[in-house]
Amino acid sequence: MPAKAVMIQGTSSDVGKSMLATALCRHFSNAGYRVAPFKSQNMALNSYVTVSGGEIGRAQGVQAEAARVEATTDMNPILLKPKQDMMSEIIVHGKHHLNMTAKSYRNDFVDEALPIAVEAVQRLKESYDVIVLEGAGSPAEINLKARDIANMKMAHAADAAVILVADIDRGGVFASIVGTLALLDEDERARVKGIIINKFRGMKELLDDGLEWLEQYTGIPVLGVVPYMDVQIEAEDSLALSALRLKRPKDNEFDLDVAVIQLPRISNFTDIDPLMDEPGVGVRFVKTVAELKNPDVIIIPGTKNTIDDLAWLRAQGFEEELTIRDVAIVGICGGYQMLGQSLYDPDFVEGNVDYTEGLRLLPIETTFVGEKKTVQNSGIRFGTNERLTGYEIHLGRTKHTHLCEPFLLLDDGRTDGAVVGRILGTYFHGIFHNRTFTRQMVNEWRIYKGLAPLDAAVKSEKELREHAYNVAAEQFEQAVDLEKLYEIMGLERVATISE
Repeated sequence: MPAKAVMIQGTSSDVGKSMLATALCRHFSNAGYRVAPFKSQNMALNSYVTVSGGEIGRAQGVQAEAARVEATTDMNPILLKPKQDMMSEIIVHGKHHLNMTAKSYRNDFVDEALPIAVEAVQRLKESYDVIVLEGAGSPAEINLKARDIANMKMAHAADAAVILVADIDRGGVFASIVGTLALLDEDERARVKGIIINKFRGMKELLDDGLEWLEQYTGIPVLGVVPYMDVQIEAEDSLALSALRLKRPKDNEFDLDVAVIQLPRISNFTDIDPLMDEPGVGVRFVKTVAELKNPDVIIIPGTKNTIDDLAWLRAQGFEEELTIRDVAIVGICGGYQMLGQSLYDPDFVEGNVDYTEGLRLLPIETTFVGEKKTVQNSGIRFGTNERLTGYEIHLGRTKHTHLCEPFLLLDDGRTDGAVVGRILGTYFHGIFHNRTFTRQMVNEWRIYKGLAPLDAAVKSEKELREHAYNVAAEQFEQAVDLEKLYEIMGLERVATISE
């Protein structure tokens, strides 16, 4: 039997679709179903590398983990990664396809993309019991609707029951729901089988009259009011940057102040998440030198365009600050490339400049090539027996210009990164998700500042992620009418342990 399907669509972007889809994946997995996530087209700078080396949206990788299945490119067959103004890299089934402007994509590629997405979701339906689809933005954007392959076209292709989600935290929740439904075509509106109000903070009883009116007016049941989930699950894209659970240092409130330079084309900023869990560590994103103040650590994160963001960093005045300050510096991926001596782009992969001088803080040079390296990887931290895991997503190939300490000895015999004094560079995304390593780094920073080290014992990343997925599922189960959910999906109801 083909899988049953449910699709989470929103009245707008950032209403919490990804979080609810993650909670559903864990719920159905806990109920004993083999479940897969799916998003046909994703625009995100936070990506995930599958075991086979395919690049997909980070949200679908996380949802696959919550579902306890291996992530595949069928779960996100098309990924758009903004590269320059109005230009994105198009990734099809995990591999670079081409670079296109938004207009060209809309006019020339959507017709090619739709069958790719339909075939992917149909393959999933043949291999799993339940498919949890996630939409993008809103299904009722009139100017985009005819070419929208992320919402109702996928609901029709998967024969999915659609749940419309609205964010009450931003206000206007009833108008957003009614307005969205009013702008749907008749066959699209018939797909909407339930409504969820998300991110609620307060007494649900105060909403009862409004919920009763909403059901009567729309004829669609309200499945539940889900509370604001303070659950540590990775964000998908840059829209979530403003809402990140940051610990902002104020008046020496924290022992260590970590400043992350918020590059215009920042990517995979979820690399920083584990530092927010460390006791006594304050984390903040900065866009100007004035915001930098006096941090103990500066992190230059990944970027979709190293050369353009390096030019921006210089224009903002960060180069001099990085050179003169007595501060620990960590560069990840694009940030690692910036820390080197030279960046060569002979084939104009990154832009229209063939040579750029680096910040000259590490003895490395990078040459950009057309073939992107996407791989899960692991290695031993140089000078220790500590095994670290991560993933690589980069176009550059980097080599040491003279002898220096590498960061990692990789399993395939190569080395990664460079370490000079208190400056560390690495291609490894997810490096701080190695929680023992992160605690060791924090203790090194503390000791340098004259502070006592923290207890070396920490929970593993796997333990923390499993806890987060289970908490999300439990909060969802407590807030939503599960009997009605299973009924609209045509799925046999199976209780989970947490219920």
